[in-house]
Amino acid sequence: MSTSIANAPYHHGNLRQALLEAALVILEKEGEAGLGLRDLARAVGVSPAAPYRHFDSRAALLEALAVTGYQRFTGLMQAMAGSDTLDPMTAMGRIYVKFALDNPNLFRLMFSPVLRRDNRPGLQMAAHAAYQTLRHVTGQDLASGRVAALAAWARVHGLAVLLLDGQIAIEAGEDIEALVTAIIDQH
Repeated sequence: MSTSIANAPYHHGNLRQALLEAALVILEKEGEAGLGLRDLARAVGVSPAAPYRHFDSRAALLEALAVTGYQRFTGLMQAMAGSDTLDPMTAMGRIYVKFALDNPNLFRLMFSPVLRRDNRPGLQMAAHAAYQTLRHVTGQDLASGRVAALAAWARVHGLAVLLLDGQIAIEAGEDIEALVTAIIDQH
């Protein structure tokens, strides 16, 4: 990775947050392969050892990025839940797909099998919070609504991945938001 993220070197403050923000930029520009702690230190303008005070390994950095992604996604879902939308299923689906399209590499990292949730409690909690918000937004809070919530999740996740992978061709002049809404409205 040779991309410089910061316009000026880092000067005191919240180094962990500065590292995460720079890592998010690198992740979206270069993908997961472009992330290294030493290169990240260079991009932020700190010593090569400085990131290790906050992330003991590259895996810890990737986990923190995924947690950040889940937190941002959950925040978007919670904001939508507090609004007066006529169809929460469609609104939830649009937010889900938009988040994926706006943050493709972060989205892929969040759901990557490389980050196994079973031994990462922070990641497990963030993913669970996002799922619980999705269940609430879709009105499927009850145990009996689990299958309906999973079906809604599978539909929007599949749509997001198909769009990210270019498996759904966007025709010239086609409004992607309108297409996403029309597909989600088929529930």
